[in-house]
Amino acid sequence: MPCLRITQLRKIIWAADRHFAVELSEIAKLALPMVLTQLGQVAMMTTDLALIGRSGADAIAAAALAGRVYLVSLIFGMGLVAASASFAAQAFGADNLNVVRRSVRMGLWMALLLSIPIIVFQLRGEPMLLALGQPPDAARLAQQYLSGVAWGAAPVLSFLAIRTFMSAVNRPEPILWITLTAIPLNALLVYLMMYGKLGLPQLDLFGAGLATTLVNCATFSAGLWYATMRRPFRDYRVLAQLWRFDWPLMRQLIMMGGPISMASLLECGIWSAAALLMGWISTKALAATQVAFQIGAILLMIPSGIGMAATVRVAHAVGRNDRPGIKRTGVAAILLGIVIVAVLMVVLIAARFEIADFFLGKSVDDVEATIGLAAHLIFVSASAFMSATVYTIASGSLRGLKDTRVPLLFSGIAYWLIGLSLSYLLGFKSGLGATGVWIGLSIGSAFYAALLVLRFQLLASKLAHHG
Repeated sequence: MPCLRITQLRKIIWAADRHFAVELSEIAKLALPMVLTQLGQVAMMTTDLALIGRSGADAIAAAALAGRVYLVSLIFGMGLVAASASFAAQAFGADNLNVVRRSVRMGLWMALLLSIPIIVFQLRGEPMLLALGQPPDAARLAQQYLSGVAWGAAPVLSFLAIRTFMSAVNRPEPILWITLTAIPLNALLVYLMMYGKLGLPQLDLFGAGLATTLVNCATFSAGLWYATMRRPFRDYRVLAQLWRFDWPLMRQLIMMGGPISMASLLECGIWSAAALLMGWISTKALAATQVAFQIGAILLMIPSGIGMAATVRVAHAVGRNDRPGIKRTGVAAILLGIVIVAVLMVVLIAARFEIADFFLGKSVDDVEATIGLAAHLIFVSASAFMSATVYTIASGSLRGLKDTRVPLLFSGIAYWLIGLSLSYLLGFKSGLGATGVWIGLSIGSAFYAALLVLRFQLLASKLAHHG
């Protein structure tokens, strides 16, 4: 009898390991095109800045200011539109094609309605920048770029609605191909319209923004064509009865997507607050911190893509009533992200002096000291980036469970109450300076990650128990 029980236990363990390995493989397969799409979007923004930088320091400074206004306005809309992914993925897991169709339809409606206030917000960028104390010339140039890029709000958000639909049905690859095609097209149009080549008028920063708008229109058109004309997407008939406004589902999207948007704004705000603290310390500290921020912005595209895949896979498990699969998916996604980012962080730490020199070069005073500080901050920031990896993926898993309000509360507590307070105390009261600010951010990030992981484990365990 004991031998029989041991044999049964071994079979159970082997089956669990096999299920986990399968889930790890499936989430990696789904996450790969999503991660590459995220990196492609970063490449597009980097190309814009590189071409704008050819016009001089004033132009690139204005583009950076405009980018802040653009990003803040779009973040709010993206959270609300992205909420449709959970509804569509759960419906796909439950084989309910009608709800998949309704989710896409309301995602497109949400994109259209949100684009109106976003456009108005961006077209009023100059007065807001002046009110925030920015130089008049920089605010004026920033408004030129915003006046061109603002009109792309509707296609950007609509393309996101199409992207969430394709991801929800396990087919994210077309979005990747569209994004990769858009990168050189965007670079060409920005160059032609900004500098007036091939007989076009020279439109400067307005031309750069307008070129990006045209590319956004093209990417949305390509995504819509795929969603309506190519198999297997056309079988869903996502544009059927597009004119029908589904108030009950729209209300659910707002209730779920609103906290996502607010949490994203809080997270964006904490990094801006950290930059402000660095500016209080010294210009050298601010320049060094910008290097770490740039690395983090690129590096965290990986857990962002994995988090999107976790949302879809968790929602699929919920839809098909696979209660044990919910926890398995979340754990597999977090493990995948930790392994990938840990390997990349080892490489970044090993090459931190070369990376700092690449970003800073001879562009700052006291170059050697600034490069040394930037390299040190890259090393210190490793723990913050690892914690950000965990909480980004855990947050995606919770979205698959349609749980967004509690994570918003956690974000406010961990980052603003704990992280920012500790950053100020360690940076200014304990004499640690820039290092202390980053340590405070790291502690806040770790606390946020721990809260989200515990929240996911609790909800997944409850669902498994009830199942």
